[in-house]
Amino acid sequence: MQGIEKIKAAREILKCSIEKSRKLGVEINNKCWKLESCGQRLDFLATTLRNLACKCTLHKMSGHDFDRAIGPAASVVKIFDVICGLENSLSTDDPSDDILAYLTTLKWMEEALGLLTDNCKLVVSWLETSNCINSSVAESWYVVNVNKCLSILRELQATEERFRAKGGPLMTTLDKVEIEFGSTLTDIAPDDIQNVQAIIDRLAANNRLNKIMYIYVEVRSSNVRKALETLDLDYLEEISLTEFDSVLSVEPYINQWAKHLEFAVKYLFDIEHRLCIEVFQKAEFKDQCMDCFAKIAIQSGIHSFIKFGNTITKGKKEAVKMLKLLDMFASLNKLRSDFNRLFSGRACREIQTQTRDLIKKVVNGICEIFWELSLQVELQRPTSPPVDGNVPRLVNFVVEYCNQLLEDEYWSTLIQVVEIHQGWNHVSFEKGLLLNEMRSIISVIELNLENWANTYEDVSLSYLFLMNNHWYLCKYMRGTKLGEVMGHEWIRGHEEYMEYYETLYLKESWGKLPAFLNEEGLLLFPGGRAIDRQVVKKRINEFTEAFEEIYKKQSNWELCDKGLRWRVSQLVVHVIVPSYSSYLQNYVPSIEFEVASTADQHVKYTAETLGNMITCLFEPKVGKYGSATKCTELSGKHNSSIVANHLSSTPAAA
Repeated sequence: MQGIEKIKAAREILKCSIEKSRKLGVEINNKCWKLESCGQRLDFLATTLRNLACKCTLHKMSGHDFDRAIGPAASVVKIFDVICGLENSLSTDDPSDDILAYLTTLKWMEEALGLLTDNCKLVVSWLETSNCINSSVAESWYVVNVNKCLSILRELQATEERFRAKGGPLMTTLDKVEIEFGSTLTDIAPDDIQNVQAIIDRLAANNRLNKIMYIYVEVRSSNVRKALETLDLDYLEEISLTEFDSVLSVEPYINQWAKHLEFAVKYLFDIEHRLCIEVFQKAEFKDQCMDCFAKIAIQSGIHSFIKFGNTITKGKKEAVKMLKLLDMFASLNKLRSDFNRLFSGRACREIQTQTRDLIKKVVNGICEIFWELSLQVELQRPTSPPVDGNVPRLVNFVVEYCNQLLEDEYWSTLIQVVEIHQGWNHVSFEKGLLLNEMRSIISVIELNLENWANTYEDVSLSYLFLMNNHWYLCKYMRGTKLGEVMGHEWIRGHEEYMEYYETLYLKESWGKLPAFLNEEGLLLFPGGRAIDRQVVKKRINEFTEAFEEIYKKQSNWELCDKGLRWRVSQLVVHVIVPSYSSYLQNYVPSIEFEVASTADQHVKYTAETLGNMITCLFEPKVGKYGSATKCTELSGKHNSSIVANHLSSTPAAA
């Protein structure tokens, strides 16, 4: 069966080959017939002109015009023979084998056609002005043959027009050159530049410059698009304002955008720009050079990059958006010299305009958010502070945000942006304005803290809240950029405030417990040594109940930092445990201090137990909904949802 199938396949191949051979034979016969016919007519032309010249001499007529026509007529015959040979060569040769040789043959063809046309016109003109036809002695034989010659010459004169007509040999050849032009451009190498330039010269000489530009733009823009497709740039078109509430949700795309834009400009578009200059380096093609490059950039998708940037600038105003806008500005500014070099001139005016518009939106967006930061912080004042007395998320965020903004990368960019914006508005720029605004933001935070502290019903919790936040401000700003801006005295002031509210907190809460363990009324008899055990029990119970009440309440409170928790717990232990331990030793010597399950046990806690309980106070409640972010979690970049909930265009909960 396999052998039969192979025989059938071979038969089909033979049939196709025979059919192709038959068609080729028909074409050759037709061409040979045409050439034979043309040759016969040319022979007739030459013979007739010579005979006419001889007859004119015999009849003593003026044969001067015929004498002059004999030379050009002979040239017509030779030129047409050359054209036939060149046509055959161009029709059978493949341009890709040797394009320069092919173009040379094509040029010879064009020159030969022009020369044929000129010679035919010259001979026709001489014959038409000849007085042989109008001579009284002219015979009908002369008139008939001269007219035949004129007919042949006029037909030959139209050869160039036929060759240049649609489907004509010259047009077919130029079409083949165009195909080779596109093929060479697809994967062009330095060695191909000379060939491409030669093709452009030949096609431009045949009024195909517009077609050249079209092919060039289509091929090269297709190459760039294929390169960009490997980067997966769907996000440039898919992201819209309706798809994200916060810039955080599209942050990865913004980072990709910066990298992809740099790659497109510094590599792809730069290569296309240099190639355009090399290919169209002749002065007469200068305008076409930049026109082609501009169209390549547009068709490759540069507008998609600009559109994405515009979409980000239109999002709602929020603090984290300013950081991303600063990143975008830094990326655009990094590419500024490349943009100015690549997209200069009239042809790239649309790209220039759109890029400038994007930069303007980015700059305005950054400045609008920056100068409104203190106002946005103030708008958070009516919100409630954390129920556990911890550092509000807003405070946490603002300090971390300002520190990040003061980093060299962002700060230098912000200075540049504000300076540009001030220049646009004809306002002198002072670097101190930015630092003053940073201080203003922190000052608003301080006012917010005072306002929030007054909202607590429990005074002890209010003091713990202030102690917490002053500790945070002095510890987590010391040694930072923001701390340098605020100054050493400012940090020292918050440290003193922390100590002040720490003292008030201890006095207002735990400081009241030792009073329950007073010695008044303990002696049964004045001057005696007997102790009223009932009074001792009562006072220990009262102390225990008061301790448990405070402990239960404050077990839900938190301190923002491990160091602060240790410090406060030790202060509380120092206030309570020594007096409690001494009281037990002095007035309950017969009681076993270990906690037991006996019915008459009235000492619930030992001094050591109290110390352990107090040490475990104020620990963060991991995973508790609505709790504030801990200071121990503040050192990283703020790329969480916390950021998105603060400093937007509307107030947000603390």
